[in-house]
This record gives sequence, structure tokens and C-alpha cells, in this order.
Amino acid sequence: MMINATSQNRGARSGPPPERAIYRLLGCTKLLRLLLAGLLAISAVTSGQETRRLRSGNPPEYPELAKRLNIRGIARVQASVAPDGAVHEVRELGGHPLLVDALARAVKKWKYEAADRTSNIEVKFVFPSE
Repeated sequence: MMINATSQNRGARSGPPPERAIYRLLGCTKLLRLLLAGLLAISAVTSGQETRRLRSGNPPEYPELAKRLNIRGIARVQASVAPDGAVHEVRELGGHPLLVDALARAVKKWKYEAADRTSNIEVKFVFPSE
């Protein structure tokens, strides 16, 4: 025997339908994902215990082809940062090639704070699906 839950609960529900609440929640989730992705891009871990803060640089753009194909995930690169803070070399460590390429292009333009020696910094970035 099948019971129609909609007819039994008629009039008992107040507020927006659950579908709208779910859409609002999903919108907040996407915003949180983007915020987290930005934080992950800025936080970089160096080999050893030393860290260098990012002085300037924009997060990588989510490639249009990756958006269309719904490719998402983590891209990892290792940047060799000179004492003056300029990124001299970027080595790909892992992730989908489209995402790693976008991250490498962005990291090459970044500037870190100055230090007394060259640092190798691993940068991880989470590309969300939109």
C-alpha cells in the first residue's frame, strides 16, 4: 500500500518548501568551497620548517574546459622562490593536467616576502566545480 505523504501533510508545513531551502544551502556550500580554495592557495608549506608569506599574487583561474568537463580536484606544484621573493621555477607535483597548468601559470607570477636564502614551497590549490 502506497501512502501519499503530500496529501497527509497538507497545511501542516510552514515556511519555504524544502527544495528552496536545499538550493539556498547548496549556494552557501559553493561560497564556502570558494573561500576554502582561496585560503588553500595562499597557505603554502615549505620543505623543512620554514614558511614564507605570499606578498602578492592572484589565485589561478578555473580553466573553461575544466568547467565544461566538470573536472575538479587538487593541483600541487613546487615553486623555487629566490631570496628576493620572486618565483624562479615551478615544478608540477600532481593533479589533473588542466588544473596543474592553471596553477603553475598563476604561481609563476606570485611574489613572496624576502628571505636570506632560496626556498622550495609546495602550493596546493583546490579547484571547485561550478
